[in-house]
Amino acid sequence: MHANNEVGTIQPIAECAAIAREHGIPFHTDAAQSVGKIPTRVDDGIDHLGVDLLSIAGHKFYAPKGVGALYVRAGTSLEPLLHGAGHEVGRRAGTESALLTTALGAACRLAADLSEMPRITALRDRFWTALQDRFGTGVVLNGHPDLRLPNTLNCSFIGAQGGDILAGLDGVAASAGSACHSGKTASSPVLQAMGIPDPIARGAIRFSLGRETTAEEIDAVVQRLPTRL
Repeated sequence: MHANNEVGTIQPIAECAAIAREHGIPFHTDAAQSVGKIPTRVDDGIDHLGVDLLSIAGHKFYAPKGVGALYVRAGTSLEPLLHGAGHEVGRRAGTESALLTTALGAACRLAADLSEMPRITALRDRFWTALQDRFGTGVVLNGHPDLRLPNTLNCSFIGAQGGDILAGLDGVAASAGSACHSGKTASSPVLQAMGIPDPIARGAIRFSLGRETTAEEIDAVVQRLPTRL
């Protein structure tokens, strides 16, 4: 996973891929979270990842749900999961959706433009500073303080339950974990693996900023939080 889907921590994929290549091991990374937010290159230029396979999910960068793409480096052997006709150079049988693939292409052109990321990073940092000013030591950051996605802020509110906080944030797009584990009451496996104590992990909220997020929206969320803790 190029960047974690809950805390946004960016992993050293290029270094890992280089080690795998030294031993002749094909290397795949899930770049669903990182594409459109940080450089995600597969060629041999600057910031390249050096991977053999890389997957992306369209709904993570403004394409419709139900479409994604897999990069396969030339010469990489790949056994298809779906067998049948020779679609996608024999790698995936089934007729493609022209509508979805066209939408994915348009979204990829948008994702290639990272000029908005400094603004989003500044908004994320403004959000975190405002939370610290409001709650002091009652809020802690989850994940790497620097090596993380520009749009992701995962923090725990001490003594609170993430679900209870979300219940008071009607109209605010936030979560108490990943979409893959929504509806589960246990604390996040990611936070558990990071060694975060369960009482703190249960108070975690993930806020994800987008290209249309404004400073006014950030300030409004901060103002709504105190009455719900």
